[in-house]
Amino acid sequence: MDRALPEIARVLVPGGALAGLWNSNDDRVEWVAGLQKVIGDTASRPLSYWKTNAANATLGRFESSLFRPAERAEFSHGQPRTADSLVATIATHSRVIVLEDSERERLLADFRAYLRSCPETASGDFLLPIVTTVVRMVRR
Repeated sequence: MDRALPEIARVLVPGGALAGLWNSNDDRVEWVAGLQKVIGDTASRPLSYWKTNAANATLGRFESSLFRPAERAEFSHGQPRTADSLVATIATHSRVIVLEDSERERLLADFRAYLRSCPETASGDFLLPIVTTVVRMVRR
């Protein structure tokens, strides 16, 4: 960021904003927390990870005298899913793609079995709880 922020500030007008966002599964919801236990570190990090491990480090990375102090906000929402669509999405995550075929197939089978075992996700459509975290900085 030491090299990027001055260049970003150069192209932004004073008062212009730089923002980044991260979507995380909301593992404050019990069935989502269980889902994270099944998938482990092979998929995107859940909200609890960002809250405990990365939130302050992320804001610190954006500190610069060229910008006002970084602001952080969270927005809860949901994404319509089915078990099949969620398994298909997880199968595209880079950490899953690079697994050996047998390990990937086992992981996705375990993931699908978990979804089929939860009343919230066992049949038809459900809403995957997501939190979008936004970090915004305004050019001085």
